Amino acid sequence: MNERTGAGEQSGAGSTARYRGVPDYVREGAEIYRRSFATIRAEADLGGLPPEVAGVAVRMIHACGMVDLVDDLAWSPNAVTGARAALRAGAPVFCDAAMVAAGVTRRRLPADNAIICTLGDERVPELARELGTTRSAAAMELWRDDLEGSVVAIGNAPTALFRLLEMIEEGAPRPAAVLGLPVGFVGAVESKQALVDHPSGLEHLVVHGRRGGSAMAVAAINAIASEEE
Repeated sequence: MNERTGAGEQSGAGSTARYRGVPDYVREGAEIYRRSFATIRAEADLGGLPPEVAGVAVRMIHACGMVDLVDDLAWSPNAVTGARAALRAGAPVFCDAAMVAAGVTRRRLPADNAIICTLGDERVPELARELGTTRSAAAMELWRDDLEGSVVAIGNAPTALFRLLEMIEEGAPRPAAVLGLPVGFVGAVESKQALVDHPSGLEHLVVHGRRGGSAMAVAAINAIASEEE
C-alpha cells in the first residue's frame, strides 16, 4: 500500500483506483467537452438567439461557467457573420490585452490571421503620458491605420473601448466588428453601452454590465473563427 496515496502501488494516471479523499471524475478530455456543452445547451436559454450567436454564447458560457450570461448578451445583426467573413478574408484580430491574444487558438483561424496586441509596444508609455490616459487606451493609437475591416476584441480595459470609439469619431477606419467585453467596476458598463449606442453603427457583440474579461473575449474569437465546438 502506498501511504501517500492510500492506493495500491499501481495507481497512476490511467488507473481506476480511487483515492480516499477524491471522488471519481471524468478523465477523458473529449467527454468533458461533450458533457460541458450538453449541459450549457440544456440550462442556458438560447432560444431567442440566432444560431450563429448561440454558438458564440455557448463558448462564452463555457469560459465563465455562468449560463445566465445570455440575459446580458447584446449583438448587432451582422456582428458574428461579419466578423466570420472578415476572418475568412484574412483580416487581423486586434486585442487590447496580451491575455486575449495568447488565448486565441491559432488552428481555428481560417486564414492564418494576424493576432495583434500593441499594449507592450515601447511607444505606448510615452503615448499614454501625452494623451493623459491609460496605456490600454494609448495602445489603440497604434491600430489606427490598420483598423479597416479588422476584428477588434476588447476583453480587459474600458478605456480601450472608449478610445476606440473616439478614434472612429475622429475618422479612423471602421473595423468589421467589435467584441466589446471589458470587465470591471469603473467604465465597463458605460463603455459597452456607448458601443451599442454609437452613431457609427459599428457591428458589435457585448455582455452588458460589469462582466467580461479576457476568457470571454478569447471564447468569442475562437467561436467566430471556427464553428466547430
